[in-house]
Order: sequence, then C-alpha cells, then structure tokens
Amino acid sequence: MSTVWTQARRAARMNPSIIREILKVTEKPGILSMAGGLPSADTFPVEALKAACDEVLSKNAKEALQYAASEGFAPLREWVAQRVSALGMKVDPDQVLITSGSQQGLDLVGKILCDQGAPVAVETPTYLGALQAFTPYEPIFASLESDEEGVRPEAFGRLAHDAPGTRFAYLLPNYQNPTGRVMSLERRQAVVAAAKAAGVPIVEDNPYGDLWFDEAPPPALSSLWPEGSIYLGSFSKVLTPGFRLGYIIAPKELYPKLLQAKQAADLHTPGFNQRVVHEVIKNGFLDQHVPSIRARYKANRDAMAEGLKKHLPAGCEWLQPQGGMFFWIRLPEGFDAMALLPQAVDAGIAYVPGAAFYASNPDLRTLRLSFVTLTPDLIADGIAILGKVLREALAVVEEPTP
Repeated sequence: MSTVWTQARRAARMNPSIIREILKVTEKPGILSMAGGLPSADTFPVEALKAACDEVLSKNAKEALQYAASEGFAPLREWVAQRVSALGMKVDPDQVLITSGSQQGLDLVGKILCDQGAPVAVETPTYLGALQAFTPYEPIFASLESDEEGVRPEAFGRLAHDAPGTRFAYLLPNYQNPTGRVMSLERRQAVVAAAKAAGVPIVEDNPYGDLWFDEAPPPALSSLWPEGSIYLGSFSKVLTPGFRLGYIIAPKELYPKLLQAKQAADLHTPGFNQRVVHEVIKNGFLDQHVPSIRARYKANRDAMAEGLKKHLPAGCEWLQPQGGMFFWIRLPEGFDAMALLPQAVDAGIAYVPGAAFYASNPDLRTLRLSFVTLTPDLIADGIAILGKVLREALAVVEEPTP
C-alpha cells in the first residue's frame, strides 16, 4: 500500500523490546513470569506517597501543577547531590539533571555523544535498554570482553586498534542487568585506570546499587574519575517506577548540552512527581524503607538459588547474585534459550532469552530470571517447572541419531 510518509533512516534501526513482547505473553492466566525486570509492587510505599501528594497539593499546588525548570526541582537536585556523597562522589547540585527515568538519561547521552559510525563500548552482555537507546543515533558497538566481575580492564587497551575513537564505555558495575554481577574495588580501580589510559570516558548506570544483600558495593566508578564519567541513577527500584524519576550527574562541560537535549525532548520531568518524591524522601525515609526491600529480595534470591540447585540439570551454570534482581543462567551445550521459550511458556514459566543482551555474537545458551516479583513459594514452583522443561529438552538433545 502506498504512503505519503517517508521515515527517517534511524527509524529502521529501532526494534521492539523482546522483554516487552514476552511480557505480553505472560499476561496469560497461570504463567509464572520471571521475565520482566519489574520491582515488586508490594514494596511501593503507597501510604507515604499518598500523604506526600496531599501535602504538595495542600501547600504548593499551583507551583507543582505548573511548568517547571528543565534542570529539575532544586531541592530534589540538592538531595541527589548529598545522597551520592555516600558513594564517594563530590557533586554540586548544578551537575544534577532530573530525567524521566534513567532510561531518558540514556537517550540524552546517546543524543549528545553518539554519531553515525562512531564506536560505543559495552559490556558482554549488557543492558538491552541501553542498546535500544543508543542504536537510533547510529553508533557501532564494540563489545568489551567481560567475566564474572564485569568488564576486563585489558579490553580497553584493544579499543585503540579495534574501535578507534570510542566515544564512551557504558558500564553497570552494581548487580548488572542482566547478569547480576558486581565489580570488586580492585576491578573498579583497574577499569578506571585502563579507561583513562585509553582515553575512553565512562557512562556509569546504577539503578540497582541500593539493592545489596550482605554488604554495600564499593565506591562508584565515577568517584574515581569524576571529570571522565557520567553517572545515571533512578528512583524506580527504591520507590516506584510509575513516577518515572531518574537523574544524570554530568561533568560541568557536558551539562549544558544534556540540558538542551532534555529541553528538546520534554521541556522538563513532571514537577508534581518531583515534589512528591522529594516530600517522601527528604527526611531519611529511604534509610528505613530500602532495607525492607533488601530483606524481601534476599529471601527471594535464596529461594531461587535453592530451586536452581535442586531442579536444573547438570551442565547449567550460574553465579549467585549478591544484590539486584536477576540470575543469569547458561544452559548446557546444544540448547537455544529462545527456541526453548515457547515450550517453557506452554508449561507455565517465562524467562528472557539472553541473546537480546549482546551487542554482537550472542550466546544462545543464556537466559535471565528475575526473582523479585514472585513469592518464594511461587519461585520454587516456577524453577521446578523450568527444570522439568530443561530435562525434557536435554533428553532430546542427547538422543542418539539413528
């Protein structure tokens, strides 16, 4: 059918999120979904948010409902600057830009730093949403060799040959999505030193850093190289994703362009949401609230770990995460997690195939499981189902050829 519309070249590079497509499937009754990276709705502080809404509308309704500054609500920016000091970062409020979720922050970074054909370095694997955010700006992705602690420092030394002119390295050092891995202090120091030597700035994404179980993660990468780092944070995992609040902390030389990109995108993040969140958190609420999230998620993590050990067939590999929301599983030789997904869904369990998290050369044997939205009992049931599906599939893989 003919059309009068001619789409931009970048539109052809946009693809639907495989996670969102899988979530549609999991809406069927009876599916135990470990697919979505959603925080548990049981952790949302509904009463505190309700009281804050009343307070804001009672005292500052006109200001809260009006257009607002593109930079964000000043008291909230001040709170963020003070909060990240616990991560070893020294930040001025005028380096903080409030965004509509950290996902918008990734888009703004891509808008001002990516060009057609310019390399962007990413971990192996990496966050699917970042690949989606950067791709329309037409970079080429350089995959950094990674292990159970994240990116390997020596991978930066190869960028000069393999991807000269790399604009930045996108890294998630704390309980990474999708792998759940965390960088040690020694690895962070080595990575920053290698990035400096290679002249490759760092974009540090930290949506999960508060969700540690036994001990807090080491200081932020950005604290080790402030002038060479952009830091992204979010309120989605510690309060609620529905308010769509995140932030960028940027070197002062980059901040004006990020602000201009923000203005062009949406003028400003909703002022009402910002004021409500600030009202909730301004007197230390998160210090009491977040530990309850950690306790819930740790119990769920333990239930999944026990189920995996009990039900998954020999040859499956995983590391137990020390925080965050995800297990990353590698299936035995001969498996394709994407091809196996319909059988798993038919059996009543959903996961995310791992191939979507690779910028190149995907490992088809990998998959991601979220452990935060189901109860421990349902997690146990779901992993038992997954184990049965895998054992049945393994019998087919190992079946001798006639």
